Amino acid sequence: MIRFLLLFSKQGKLRLQKWFMPLTDREKRKVIRDMMMIVLARPSRSCNFLQWRDLKIVYASLYFCTGLEGQDNELLSLEVLHRYVELLDKYFGNVCELDIIFNFEKAYFILDEFLMEGEVLETSKAAVGVSLQEADALQETMEEYMNKPSY
Repeated sequence: MIRFLLLFSKQGKLRLQKWFMPLTDREKRKVIRDMMMIVLARPSRSCNFLQWRDLKIVYASLYFCTGLEGQDNELLSLEVLHRYVELLDKYFGNVCELDIIFNFEKAYFILDEFLMEGEVLETSKAAVGVSLQEADALQETMEEYMNKPSY
């Protein structure tokens, strides 16, 4: 089970965070600070897996970082990160950091359609894409409805 998923930039700016375990705000800040210090300090050619406390840490480009329980498969977690990036790419069209900054609610929505409580909910990119299209259509319908004058 994935315990947390963080996305931060090379400059150490947190862009996205999703917690699948209960932690206080102070503990979350400590984990975020530790992950940034450890991952950003690693050489670019080093392995994307490391041990931290009782968790396995898996990270990928632009520093998507996950914390796994001890018995979980690191390669599967790396595949989960890759699939999430593919979903972001499909939705935004060659996703970049600015897309996530200015459309963070969509990035969280895509993550929620893909992962639930630290487990993969939907493996099909097409099924997640259909959910995103339906959500966008509903949002457009609601905006049209709210913009109509009431008589």
